[in-house]
Amino acid sequence: MSWGIELWDQYDTIASHTQKGIDFCERFTHFLKDRCAIELKYASELKKLVKNYQPKKKEEEEYQQYSWAVKFWEVLKELHDLAGQHEVIAENTQGQVIKDVQILIGEMKQQRRKDLQDGAKVQDTLKDSLAKLDKSRKNYEKAFKMAEKATDDYRKADADINLSRAEVEKTRNQMMIKNNQCDESKNEYAAQLQQTNQHQRDHYTQQMPAVFQQMQSMEENRINKIKSMVRQVADIERSVIPIINTCIDGMVKASDGISAEEDSKAVIDKFKSGFPIPEDIPFEDLSNASVIDTSNANGTPKNSLDSRKGTVSDKKRNKKDKKGGGGLFGIFSSSKSGRIRKIKCLSCPIIGLLGEESKEDFSDLPPNQQRKALNKKIEEFKKEIARETAEREGMLKMKDVYVNNPALGDPNALEKKIEENALKIDSLQAEMRKFQGYLANMDGKPSPAGQRRSSLSDDSISQSSTNMEMSQTSIPGQPQIVPNEPEVYTAIDDEDGDHVGEFDHPEGDFDEEGYPVIGTCRALYPYEAGNEGSVAMGEGEEMFVLEQDQGDGWTRVRKHDNSEGFVPTSYIQCHFYDQDEV
Repeated sequence: MSWGIELWDQYDTIASHTQKGIDFCERFTHFLKDRCAIELKYASELKKLVKNYQPKKKEEEEYQQYSWAVKFWEVLKELHDLAGQHEVIAENTQGQVIKDVQILIGEMKQQRRKDLQDGAKVQDTLKDSLAKLDKSRKNYEKAFKMAEKATDDYRKADADINLSRAEVEKTRNQMMIKNNQCDESKNEYAAQLQQTNQHQRDHYTQQMPAVFQQMQSMEENRINKIKSMVRQVADIERSVIPIINTCIDGMVKASDGISAEEDSKAVIDKFKSGFPIPEDIPFEDLSNASVIDTSNANGTPKNSLDSRKGTVSDKKRNKKDKKGGGGLFGIFSSSKSGRIRKIKCLSCPIIGLLGEESKEDFSDLPPNQQRKALNKKIEEFKKEIARETAEREGMLKMKDVYVNNPALGDPNALEKKIEENALKIDSLQAEMRKFQGYLANMDGKPSPAGQRRSSLSDDSISQSSTNMEMSQTSIPGQPQIVPNEPEVYTAIDDEDGDHVGEFDHPEGDFDEEGYPVIGTCRALYPYEAGNEGSVAMGEGEEMFVLEQDQGDGWTRVRKHDNSEGFVPTSYIQCHFYDQDEV
């Protein structure tokens, strides 16, 4: 279908229609801008909502062990990611679709202006030809009328006998002139008519159809572009749907992770004091104070005054008990060590602990809370020791590189840092052993300091920095056995001044075969002994466990050939006998 053929007489209508197409494109641009503004505002409001309900640091520390709180925070994270996808929709729409629409509008305006100018030129040409035709027709009509009048005048003069021959001849000549002029006007009119008809045929069959075809192509291109842009908007939104669905799936997964049983257990773990339930209050029979004592030598009753005094003393004792000096409430009174502050509430023994400053061994906390605090402190020391050990390994490797290639750096520059690192590791291990002693005392077990003596002591750690510079087979953090060197005394004092640690016997007098077997283990990977104190093992080899890992990453084992030594804890799978008892 061609506009030039079907709409040959609708030039003005086509011009108006193409303008409406441009207006629609501009309105479509406004629609996309408003849509982007809504998406950005929605994303902003969602992020603002997430920010308002994000847990504060105090709340996060307080509720982080409860699944309902942790999973709600995960939902907030997913909601934040979902808001980001709406921002992606707005950004892609602005950067791609709106930009293309604006370019299309500019091209259409320019093309339409050119087509209208071409159409106006073609129409002006036809109008000029029609004007010339009308002018030649009017000249011909005027000349024809004048020729007819001249012919009538000649016929009258020729019939009039009163006129002379000369006057008749003059009239005849005038008639001939007018007739010739009429013929010339007629020929001009005929030629102009033929030319105008040719222009008109060209106008409606070639020139205007070409203009209409250009405008039709422009309009069809606009429609196709709008079609593509509408699809592009849909594709932009479809592209983020998988991510949005992932966010929603994350919310569903978070909801599935909420467990009432686990949260109830967390409440118990957090608030359990470890105190025993108070026993029944005994009945105090005051009448027993006035009963006759038959145990005296004379067999006579005691003086009634003595009985009354006894009664009075019992009342004073009762008052003393009520004030917290003894009796039932004495279980909450302050002890000699000052570990528990006296409180008035019988059913809430924890409340009295909240106002005091925490002691180093956390003895001011209830037993269960003290054990958790000590374990947490020990874990912190283990992590810090692992971090410092990794840093030490890095410095030793860097020193090796400097030794092999002095152009890269001076190896002596790392001496001080390695020594400081060794001292720091020694200090951390001493602190960790101290808290392990607190935990052992609390559980009623011997102190770890008396059970395990690793050669990573204050002297051996510092000394290992020099030994490891000379030998590349030494592994940082692995237990080293130094012969003929006595064990170090580890002193751990509690708040009452009682010593937890004790002097160990020199290593030469210690019977290594005296270690009790506490479990079995199986090697997951092969291991070659890298230095003194460690023992090699093959994959799948069964061994006896003599000593558990104390935070340094090594476990003491005994092989079936009675050889003993340390192996990496991460290389073995252990089974302890005390687990069977439980």
